[in-house]
Amino acid sequence: MKRQHEQRWAVTSSFSETLRNATWADHESAESDGYLSALMAGRLTEHDYGEMVAQHYFAYTALDGVSRELAGHPVAGRFVFPELYREQALERDLATIYGPGWRERITPSKATRTLVARIHQVADWPGGYVAHHYTRYLGDLSGGQFIRMELQKIYGYAKGGGVDFYIFDDLGSLPRFKTEYRSRLDALGQDLDDREQQRMIAEVRLAYQLNTEVLSDLRHLVKTAA
Repeated sequence: MKRQHEQRWAVTSSFSETLRNATWADHESAESDGYLSALMAGRLTEHDYGEMVAQHYFAYTALDGVSRELAGHPVAGRFVFPELYREQALERDLATIYGPGWRERITPSKATRTLVARIHQVADWPGGYVAHHYTRYLGDLSGGQFIRMELQKIYGYAKGGGVDFYIFDDLGSLPRFKTEYRSRLDALGQDLDDREQQRMIAEVRLAYQLNTEVLSDLRHLVKTAA
């Protein structure tokens, strides 16, 4: 595994901006990933798309579960938003894609098992929990909205199943929520010493890498579609 996450980052601006910049250089490579590119180009079947949804299901079952456990924590609890929980939305999506027997159809990949294990491993460290929460949800609320619109065009999905994972109606204004979320990150950063800030930045980079590896594991589907 690459050790990019060990790089030291200077916190010279807001903490939320520093976290964003920590993975910015990796975004282009992730967006050009073979699986995601093929998906956005409409070259994959609905079941091929379902493979990504299935991996999200395992990851978010873990993340939502940890969130529920930490709801009363004085630090981590600031980042627990029940409106963000994705497990039920993903169940609707999988039922739409695979039918009522979807639970027997899906299995976590090796990369997903590694991601889930890491989410549980850092659950007792508020900074680690927030790192994984931030990496997933801020992406879902940003680039994930473009993905949703494209998938609706490609597969004809409507609200109620298929792309419910990307729909956050309970949040109201997404820009306003993201602004509030970043303000909480900035407040958290002010409470952390330099060592803990660097530790959390490293975890954000690791979380991003692990999520990217989940997508990379799906590349074999692109070869099938070629």
